[in-house]
Amino acid sequence: MKAIILDMYGVIVKQTGDDFVPYVQQTFPNLNPEEIYKPWNKADMGEVTSLEVWAAIGFQGDLEKIEKDYLDTIELSDGLLDFIKAVRKKYKLAIISNDSSRWSKYLREKFNLNQYFDVISVSGDLKIRKPDERIFQLTVEKLAVKASECLYIDDRRGYLEAAGKVGMHAILFNSRNVPYEGDMVNSFEELMSRVL
Repeated sequence: MKAIILDMYGVIVKQTGDDFVPYVQQTFPNLNPEEIYKPWNKADMGEVTSLEVWAAIGFQGDLEKIEKDYLDTIELSDGLLDFIKAVRKKYKLAIISNDSSRWSKYLREKFNLNQYFDVISVSGDLKIRKPDERIFQLTVEKLAVKASECLYIDDRRGYLEAAGKVGMHAILFNSRNVPYEGDMVNSFEELMSRVL
């Protein structure tokens, strides 16, 4: 293995993204998940900005502050920084994330993550979302390695499958406590013991 590729939500950060709907429903209890996900998915594809998502949902006023208040509820996963600092001497590192350009940029700057990663592939920048295999292939090309030399870590089983199809070795980061028959770790400590 020459590269380790991490997903953002549910891996790099504790929040899986599943908290967005209940967060919005605190203000708009009558909105159903589909009405909330529709503009969010557009932002993930770079079709609208994340501020337009808040407006489309019905928020008014200082949308930047509303967005910051939400993003500031997000925390780094336990053991992430120790893991990154330990493995980056041996491996290239990358992120593949389904996210709006603005959210991803804010979180990466807030946690000072950009310095650690050789390649950062965000769906909102590339207009390609997981599980589309192209986002995996593009990341591999930018890393200048073979897919078979990459370890891909995600908390969603469907995205592991897509990574496996392009030839990566995929491991479930089980932050959701889901049943899984394949290769799995429960923490960065466990992952570190596997790769070092």
